[in-house]
Amino acid sequence: MLGMIMAIIDSSIVNVALSQMAGNLGASIDEISWVATGYILANVIVMPLNGWLTALLGRQKYYLWSLGIFTIASLLCGTAHTVQELVLWRIVQGLGGGALQPTAQAILFESYPANKRGQAMAIFGIGAMVGPAIGPTLGGYIVDNYTWPLIFFINLPIGIVAFMMTLAYIRNPSYIVKPSRGIDITGLSAMAIGIASLQYVLERGQREDWFSSGSIVMLSILSVTALTFFIVRELRDPHPFVDLSVFRSRSFTAGSIIAVVSGFGLFGLNLVLPLFFQNVLGFSAWQTGVALLPGAVATALSMPIAGRLTTVIDGRISIAAGLAMFAAGSWAMGGLTASAGFWDIFWPRVWQGFALGFLFVPLTTVTLSAISNAKMANATGLYTLVRQLGGSLGIAILELLQTRRQDFAQQTLASGVTLANPAVAAMLNGAANRTQALLSLAGSVEQNAIVLSYDYVFRICAIVFVLSIPLVFMLSSTRKSNAAAAAAALD
Repeated sequence: MLGMIMAIIDSSIVNVALSQMAGNLGASIDEISWVATGYILANVIVMPLNGWLTALLGRQKYYLWSLGIFTIASLLCGTAHTVQELVLWRIVQGLGGGALQPTAQAILFESYPANKRGQAMAIFGIGAMVGPAIGPTLGGYIVDNYTWPLIFFINLPIGIVAFMMTLAYIRNPSYIVKPSRGIDITGLSAMAIGIASLQYVLERGQREDWFSSGSIVMLSILSVTALTFFIVRELRDPHPFVDLSVFRSRSFTAGSIIAVVSGFGLFGLNLVLPLFFQNVLGFSAWQTGVALLPGAVATALSMPIAGRLTTVIDGRISIAAGLAMFAAGSWAMGGLTASAGFWDIFWPRVWQGFALGFLFVPLTTVTLSAISNAKMANATGLYTLVRQLGGSLGIAILELLQTRRQDFAQQTLASGVTLANPAVAAMLNGAANRTQALLSLAGSVEQNAIVLSYDYVFRICAIVFVLSIPLVFMLSSTRKSNAAAAAAALD
């Protein structure tokens, strides 16, 4: 859990420190953005390899290597003197961090009997769901009161403790068998190129104006071609290094689709909300973190409740309720104005946070229930990758929708600012300085357009969550899942 929480927090904590890093290292915003992009690119390449690397090195050695690489890279990130150094060590850090979350999930899921896996996923979920919310809060405090290298140095004591605990407590399960042959270099290359290209398109598409950019078009084609080749090759290979057969499980496939939606909401809104708080409400980095915190606290409170409920009610009911509650919180945010304060945000964030607990715990339990222990590391790697790509897709779509909606709203509002409008005419005729009045009108139009665009995005999120509720019926019931899990454990 220590390694996983460290990795998840680190993926979001740097976002609030990018401006300070850019100023300190003499880098442009475009250059410094690679600090975040490089880490995610390395993460998503490692995630699907989780099962193969676990089998090759053994559970303990693989987790030790991952923790060691992540911790040492954190130290080197904090001591970087140029943006190129920082990006390099962030990529190395991402290679170590990509294994921490799926490996932690596999360890927890395998360690608990079928009837207690809901409680195990509640423990896991506290890190997986709360981490992205704590990251900006912690990052905002550090940026406002200290210097940016500290956001990397705080990983050192946690990483060392996690490393020592892994030596003491993590063992290699007997059912994990070392691969009988070396890795397929051609398939690995196709996978790495395809996933990295896709992630780049999702991360940088908005900045490069999507398909008006030649590089985005080229990488989109490359991604589709490489991933198609990789999938066909792995399905035909009797001993694939990424076992895609787990998608034959209906619950795993349906759960993965819902995970895309939950990633859409969790990661997408975790990017959009800080921008709304800072650009519209004028919050500082620390105030933004505090405004996000109620959601994290609500998630932490709902996780244990959801874990116990999995033994009492059908988990599908909890998942559907979680999707509906998150939709309600997002819809309420769609009514915020430029004069909104902390308490206007508080309850929608609480609803969203509470919903994630009821969504995440049974969803993970049911999704992985029919997977055998021998395939668990592979399945958790793919499941984590799917959720990560869902988050990247959510961020890309929400950024695009917000920008386009702002342009549309600004044009619509500006069309009404004419002398034919009595209010406008009265304001200009009564102004002591006509130029200043025009500038004030333009600023007011722009501010209102920004608010309308964010409200639109919040309500689009709500609609997406509601539309995903029917997918819940593709999942197995909790009782069937527990029986399947017990059978799979013996497989």
